[in-house]
Amino acid sequence: MKGDFMDFDFFDLLSMIGGLALFLYGMNVLGDGLSRLSGSKMERLLEKLTSKKIMAVLLGAAVTAVIQSSSATTVMVVGFVNSGIMKLSQSIGIIMGANIGTTVTSWILSLAGIEGSNFFVRLLKPSSFSPIIAIVGVAFMLFSKNNRRREIGTIFAGFAILMFGMETMSGAVKGLAEVEGFTSILTRFSNPILGVLAGALLTAVIQSSSASVGILQALCLSGVITYGSAIPIIMGQNIGTCITAVMSGIGAEKNAKRASLVHLYFNLIGTILFMTVFYSVNVFADFAFLNDFAGPVGIAVIHSLFNIGATIVLYPFSDVIEKLAVLSVRDKDGQDKDTVEKNAELARLDDRFLGNPSFAVEVCSSVAQKMAGRVLESVRLSGQIVRGYDKKIYADIISIEEEIDRYEDALGTYLVKLSAKNLSSQDSTTLSIILHTLSDFERISDHAADIAHAVKKMKSKDLHFTKKMVSELEIFSDSVYDIVDMSVRIFETGDTYAAKDVEPLGQVIDNINKEVKKRQIKRLRKGKNTIESGFVMTDISTAYERIADHCSNIAVCVMQVNENGFETHEYLGKMKTGDNPEYARAYNIYLDKYSLDR
Repeated sequence: MKGDFMDFDFFDLLSMIGGLALFLYGMNVLGDGLSRLSGSKMERLLEKLTSKKIMAVLLGAAVTAVIQSSSATTVMVVGFVNSGIMKLSQSIGIIMGANIGTTVTSWILSLAGIEGSNFFVRLLKPSSFSPIIAIVGVAFMLFSKNNRRREIGTIFAGFAILMFGMETMSGAVKGLAEVEGFTSILTRFSNPILGVLAGALLTAVIQSSSASVGILQALCLSGVITYGSAIPIIMGQNIGTCITAVMSGIGAEKNAKRASLVHLYFNLIGTILFMTVFYSVNVFADFAFLNDFAGPVGIAVIHSLFNIGATIVLYPFSDVIEKLAVLSVRDKDGQDKDTVEKNAELARLDDRFLGNPSFAVEVCSSVAQKMAGRVLESVRLSGQIVRGYDKKIYADIISIEEEIDRYEDALGTYLVKLSAKNLSSQDSTTLSIILHTLSDFERISDHAADIAHAVKKMKSKDLHFTKKMVSELEIFSDSVYDIVDMSVRIFETGDTYAAKDVEPLGQVIDNINKEVKKRQIKRLRKGKNTIESGFVMTDISTAYERIADHCSNIAVCVMQVNENGFETHEYLGKMKTGDNPEYARAYNIYLDKYSLDR
């Protein structure tokens, strides 16, 4: 006999809410674990292998199946488009594929509906194998020192929590089957419009179609949801999942907004087409199964058929969807394209990538390496300008210095945000190196600019270096370029063995600086150069020495971070006292190579 909501036990309600909380948390832990385990491999595939639309669809499906979130994939794609890594046309196939990949979750969750007394059939039920997975996962997390195994443990634990939450939730709602008010509410969802709105709203709130489908599958176990009610809800869930991408497009570059709209239009058009055709045919065919109670497997089937079918039907019209998105977000007249191109590299530091920390770290590393390369270029140009002032070289050095300042600001801000994320040990190492060397690279470009300013000042006063002074500065600048080039390569590769060659060269540069200043004093006493030109020479040699000091900082940082327990002061102390034969060998080589009397 049917009851009312008062008959539904308060503790059943608590169990249902608790089960829902565990389900959503488990899905979040599972997705995060899968993302960290895959690192940035999935995203790099998306970035590089999207030239063909069919390949893009397959990649979108594969990546989403791995990271268990179409929203995450779509937001990542919006970030790619926003930063210029990917074209709008390339993103469409991935978005279509993401809708297919998200159906994998519903098939995994459908295992909860398996019934049977056979031992092997019962073994397939989540309530049977989840405890085993939980034990293995927790054991990996607590007792394994291997980072990969710990990530696998997180995935296992997340999956077990998800399944336990679903079991708890579905067990609690079974009592609702006898509640007349509850069944009457679900009956209303058989109205296509109300069902679509309900599914869209639920998914928009929790921002995950996989989770909302899982909740629907859990409710199906109560035995009160018919296919007539479930189908419109599933259609609405596909629309509601677009809210994440649409929100990520707010404030983004125009093509990123278009990419988020592509996701919305694809699901919206697919839903309208399906609903129109399905319910039109139903008028004549009268589908009897709509009155049958739906199960978890049935939900998975409908979810898959819709997303695969929509992709097959709309794939040939992907260009039309692209044009629709372009019409929705029009180009503004007078847009400064040069500014967009100028900041293209920094645009890669997109906040949307923070959802996948491994990929965000890789992006930071790529941008930081680009910055380091520009710093090296500024040092090379500073070596040219001391040989003779050139207006264009001076402008290039100052331009690079301003560019490096933008790099430092953007990277510093982004790295602070990224440091708050849950990173693997390898990613933490990379992030730490970038953070600690960022200011050193920026200061090197400042010193290169100081050299350019000094030479320009000398030119304005019509001062000149003697041939001997120019010769000394050429040797000095060659040694400094060598140490910066070495430091940039060490920063890019993390080569701790090569890093140990920086300090010997740095010591040679210190010696050169002292010798240059000593010779300047001698020349001044003999009247071979003016005081003003001597001051400029001193400013340049001091800037070169400081550049070498920053290179030493970079090398030591790489060694410290990559070699746990590496004692910097002890290492430097041994080198200074000559207790390190490798240091002595390298020092003598550089001493001979950059002798001022060569």
